[in-house]
Amino acid sequence: MGVSVTRFDRYMLSQFMVLFGFFALVLVSIFWINKAVRMFDRLIADGQPAWVFLEFTALTLPGVIGIVLPIAAFAGAVYVTNRLSTESELTVMQATGYSPYRLIRPVVVFGIIVAAMMSILTHFLIPSSLSQLERRQAEISQNITAKLLTAGEFLHPAPGITFYIRNITPVGELQNVFLSDRRDRDNPVTYTSSTAYLVQQDGGTKLVMVKGLAQTHNRENNRLFTTHFDDFSYDISTLVVSDSTGTTEVAFAKTSDLLLKPGEIAEQSGVGLGAVAYEAHSRFAQVLMCIVAATIGFATLLLGNYSRFGVWRQVIVAFLLLVSIKLVEGAASGPVLKNASLWPLMYVPAAVGSILSLILLYISANPGFTRMFTRRQSAGDAP
Repeated sequence: MGVSVTRFDRYMLSQFMVLFGFFALVLVSIFWINKAVRMFDRLIADGQPAWVFLEFTALTLPGVIGIVLPIAAFAGAVYVTNRLSTESELTVMQATGYSPYRLIRPVVVFGIIVAAMMSILTHFLIPSSLSQLERRQAEISQNITAKLLTAGEFLHPAPGITFYIRNITPVGELQNVFLSDRRDRDNPVTYTSSTAYLVQQDGGTKLVMVKGLAQTHNRENNRLFTTHFDDFSYDISTLVVSDSTGTTEVAFAKTSDLLLKPGEIAEQSGVGLGAVAYEAHSRFAQVLMCIVAATIGFATLLLGNYSRFGVWRQVIVAFLLLVSIKLVEGAASGPVLKNASLWPLMYVPAAVGSILSLILLYISANPGFTRMFTRRQSAGDAP
């Protein structure tokens, strides 16, 4: 026997999708702009053109969407349920014979749709974007021209380093070079030279300064030491390494490889088998969390029909339940990272959320629990 889809199911599902889209758009904009501002400061300070900034921010977008989707699903479910409850639409449907178990059906469908979106992100788009982002950062980190050869501007290629070139000749000669190295706070050094060249040597990059002056300030004695030189070589290889994404190669691997070739992926990435198992199963766990977030929000707000404290109390309870599930998720990740055989723990948060949803639905379907609580509260308030 097929499952019939009523007009009310389609109505609820359309409301969920509209509000989900709204919250997702707002949250993605906030998260993305925040990340883009930090990336803009770093890339522009390094002398990168605007198109590189646009490329990098576009590559970070799938990761931002992956963070936002469960939050948007929860917010959409809570908002729509709150509105339907306030306008007594849920009460009318329950009066016509719709049980809480029947009412949650469009919510589950909504969660599955969001989970499908998350599945595409976690298994395909996010690993691909991270891999491309890491590759582009590696290319730019080797681009000395974009990194340091910018005439007339003070550049800060690394913390404590200031670099300046007044002019660059057509043959690649750097004129009037200034280099301040303050990484050693007790003995900062300033180099100046009339002419300098960039030379590739032993797999690194050397800045060869000609006819210059090195000034070392000893802060302990407050003395300045000066040294004139005809030529001086300064290794700038460490100054042209851009910030990485903070991820390892295991985050770029295909899900099938993580599951079928964990030993090979661990060896290539330089991580343990626990990290490989965590990465593989966290992708599936994140998909399930989209369904859990939607059902938790809906099931908790159903209790508002029988509570004299108002629906905002249920909103707070739903939020606290979701936070508790995320805490369980954090607690489960540690053992898995240490021992790959404990990978089933990655699905404990989704199981806990599903059980909580069923308990809340049972309480909604059996209002005697709430009436008992109300009578006890009223007895306690009586003089």
